Amino acid sequence: MKRLTWWSIPVLLLLALAALRASSSGDAGEDQALTRFDRKILNDARQAVVQGRQIFRYDTFGDEAFWGDTIKLHQAIQGARFGGVGPGVSPNTALAVGLKVDVDALPPAVIDRLKSGKIDLDDPANTLVLLKANAVVGVTGRFDANGRLRTMGVQCALCHSTVDDSLTHGIGHRLDGWANRDLNVGAIINLAPDLSAVANLLGTTQADVRTVLAAWGPGKFDAELLLDGKGFRPDGKSAATLIPPAFGLAGVNLHTWTGWGSVTHWNAFVANLEMHGRGTFYDPRLDDPVQFPVAARNHFGHVRSEPDLISPKLPALHVYQLAIVAPAPPAGSFNAKAALAGKRVFEGKARCAGCHVAPTFTEPGWNLHTAQEIGIDDFQANRAPDKRYRTAPLKGLWTHTKGGFYHDGRFATLFDVVNHYDGHFNLGLSDQEKVALVEYLKSI
Repeated sequence: MKRLTWWSIPVLLLLALAALRASSSGDAGEDQALTRFDRKILNDARQAVVQGRQIFRYDTFGDEAFWGDTIKLHQAIQGARFGGVGPGVSPNTALAVGLKVDVDALPPAVIDRLKSGKIDLDDPANTLVLLKANAVVGVTGRFDANGRLRTMGVQCALCHSTVDDSLTHGIGHRLDGWANRDLNVGAIINLAPDLSAVANLLGTTQADVRTVLAAWGPGKFDAELLLDGKGFRPDGKSAATLIPPAFGLAGVNLHTWTGWGSVTHWNAFVANLEMHGRGTFYDPRLDDPVQFPVAARNHFGHVRSEPDLISPKLPALHVYQLAIVAPAPPAGSFNAKAALAGKRVFEGKARCAGCHVAPTFTEPGWNLHTAQEIGIDDFQANRAPDKRYRTAPLKGLWTHTKGGFYHDGRFATLFDVVNHYDGHFNLGLSDQEKVALVEYLKSI
């Protein structure tokens, strides 16, 4: 080898550092450093994210058979003037019950007319226009050749997406994974003219079903109603729970308030039993006639439909959901100095980090606790197989403050949550420490 001159050594080092920097920072440099097998993994992951996003936003899994054909919700949406029943659902009514509109799906002419106030938002005809544009988040209308709404279905995005209100309230760019705490699912289902199938399933009357649905309120849904038939808690309050976010789930073991299972379990559960799609679902825990009388009677733990429109889509849907990171809090939404002090309280005196382990802010592993451990009643826990509550991940907490905290919103504010744990664990937190802790929770 030729002898290196004294000045060539630092030049070579600089070139090596530049190459390392390029390989670690940019996609192009990273791709060049990958083997053929590594590149395939990366390409497969990208493809799965794209497919999963499409499924999350637009796939009904064939649930039109329930929402349209069985309970005929589409007839209430279009109204008697367009071949349905009743007055119809106007855009203002749809927005009032928490439905959202994807501004990116709207034709430019419609956006211009919305901005100028030239669209009558009290006319159900314009709801049909939005449905034809596939702009209603989480809802798909199926129209016949004459432009008449013949059926409808719903998607994952109905409950687990919202919009940024960039055009106006309820109309903006999609925010997938965010809990739609404005969505009044019970009120929407109550619009359906025929709930006899639900009443027969529960062994009750349509009037009773509508009473249960009316009690849910905004941002709540009762996934266990069709399993155990319990519409209300022993204290008379609704048994519905808050819609949780579907972001920040990577690395988190259990994904529901009461730990039913992983993302894949819950996706299959919801797609088959709640959305009423056509697929396969297996969970023999639902065979228990004491804990799950409705599910056991109807064999909900052993569902198999042909064709299966759900199972082939679960892998990509899983990848997409795990790819949705929790959003960072906006600048100015918390006191940074107080949050820094609150972090010390969180990790020290308040002992929060014992369960809410960074960076997932839940326990790595089996993240469930008894009602006694966290100092609340066990009603909702007892509706799940393990009869426990999950340690909720805290990232992005600022996005779902509406409706309260815990599974049922029993604590109106984060300060109320802190007070609860301060009393339950005898922490002896000062008011200043509590305020700082709340600011830290807002900052995560």
